Amino acid sequence: MFLKLQNTILEMIATGRSLAETVDLLCREVEQMSDDIVCSVLLLDDEKRLRHLAGPSLPFEYTAAIDGTAVGPGVGSCGTAAHTGEPVLVEDIDTHPYWQPYKGLALPIGLKACWSTPIIGAGKVLGTFAFYYRVARGPSADERAVVEACVHLCAIAIERDQRIAERRRLAETDNLTGLGNRSRFNETINEVARRGTDWALMLIDLDNLKMVNDTFGHGAGDGLIHIVAQRLKEMAPANMTFRIGGDEFAVIVPCLETTDPTELADRLIHRIKEPADCGGHLVYPAATLGGAKAGLERSPQQVRQNADYALYHAKERARGRYLEYAPGLGTAIVKRFRSVQDVDKALRDDRIDAHYQAVVHLTTGRIMGFESLCRMIAPDGTLVAAAHFHEAMKDAHVAIEITDRMLERVAADAGRWRAEGLPFSRVGINLSAADFHRGGLTQRMLDAFAKQGVGAEKIVAEVTESVYLAQKDHVVAEEIHAMREAGIKVALDDFGTGFASLTHLLTVPVDILKIDKCFVRRLSDAGGGGGVITKGLLEIARGLGIWVVAEGVEEQGQAEHLLSLDCTAGQGYFFSRPVDRHQTTAFLRASGFHRDWTGILKERAGEPELHRAG
Repeated sequence: MFLKLQNTILEMIATGRSLAETVDLLCREVEQMSDDIVCSVLLLDDEKRLRHLAGPSLPFEYTAAIDGTAVGPGVGSCGTAAHTGEPVLVEDIDTHPYWQPYKGLALPIGLKACWSTPIIGAGKVLGTFAFYYRVARGPSADERAVVEACVHLCAIAIERDQRIAERRRLAETDNLTGLGNRSRFNETINEVARRGTDWALMLIDLDNLKMVNDTFGHGAGDGLIHIVAQRLKEMAPANMTFRIGGDEFAVIVPCLETTDPTELADRLIHRIKEPADCGGHLVYPAATLGGAKAGLERSPQQVRQNADYALYHAKERARGRYLEYAPGLGTAIVKRFRSVQDVDKALRDDRIDAHYQAVVHLTTGRIMGFESLCRMIAPDGTLVAAAHFHEAMKDAHVAIEITDRMLERVAADAGRWRAEGLPFSRVGINLSAADFHRGGLTQRMLDAFAKQGVGAEKIVAEVTESVYLAQKDHVVAEEIHAMREAGIKVALDDFGTGFASLTHLLTVPVDILKIDKCFVRRLSDAGGGGGVITKGLLEIARGLGIWVVAEGVEEQGQAEHLLSLDCTAGQGYFFSRPVDRHQTTAFLRASGFHRDWTGILKERAGEPELHRAG
């Protein structure tokens, strides 16, 4: 009979049945061999504590009470057997000294004696196999033979389970940090969500990994990742820290009653910011955190998405700090995602094209150049201005693809105008921060236009204040210098709307300032503030040898006012809305805009060099 059971157990082990299921069946079948036997199998964990594995006839209260007991001499039958590695027989629990602290658990449920045998595999104790008796006695010869076979079967099953667990641990462990990887994170967050307790998720993104990699090499970058991982592990709840991407970590807070996410985030940020030795280089780590609590919507997927929203928002608005998700936060981000999808599809469908708005000499009405503007053609054929999909432009990949498309189209148009002998001076291309950080921007611009037979002198690189001021890593400043060295003119767009200091123009000079339309709109304010500021900017620019273009000219009075301030270049709806390449070609053939007002002050200084260069 036992031989049949032994074969059944070996088959369960071989076919991958769970350890608990296999050992539970073994215990149940063995208990059928005698009326007064109760089986128990305990595992020995890494902390030398006994953990309940199987005991089908033992009450839950009993197994729960002994679960986690530390092994040692005189710690019941099982604790002593696990400690010594030798069988321990107690024929009378009531009187034996090993059982004095525990007999209050055993005697009330009818357990009178206990014989425990250590389960040994690979030279170490793996657990214990015990027979409890309902009468004060020891084992018979047949029972000794059964236990010997059972212990052997348990050793095989436990060793196999441990090998599988180790392979799984390695598969779910990040090699660089030793933290759980994305796979382990997904399993753990699902386990935590099933418990039904209040929990939260925090996502951590390193802010300066790329800079460390670029400056000190990837060895230092790996050192930074490892150090930050250990600091997170120190501060976060046990086994709840994961590396889920290149420079992104996750911390699960499994119980909000014991841990407040905001307080934990403050401690994490403080710890992360401490100086670190990364491959012999002193680095000051920086990280941004976003988090979300499991509220009425407890699904891990929704909590993860909310935490993503919070992190995304924090990286834009609160870099280096922690931001917790609040209802409504995801709306703007969802809008951006949809905008990115729309633009991606338009690029694939070849529905992104260039339109042009003229820069006009205010005295003569002649065209001095153009600014190229991105337009998207909707599936229904309507035209969508870039302002309506500007959210998508905040995505670096989209911004780069848009610039590549615009360079291709604008260079081709400029090549056609040159081939027709049309007198265009220059054409501007709007650039994003992503274009600069991609690298090789100047050469890409030169190559695109050279392919169409157009030289650098025809190109204006238009850079907004926000991009211009992003000089912390000197990438933008160095690229602007390279452009000007190559003969490309650089225009600082929307000047006055951000925080550009005039001192920046000394360290990173540009060729053209484009005064934002908000100043032009306020030229005629009663207080005169708009006019005073515009006049001051014009005088400073003139002193620095920088040309000025006033944007947003919509009325003749504004053009006249600008002329009275000695501003000779303007751009806006008063002259022309942005138009397609065919209408732009027609404007060039007509040589400009002939309006009644252009005779005003026509005796003023001639056209500036910006036009003459054409």
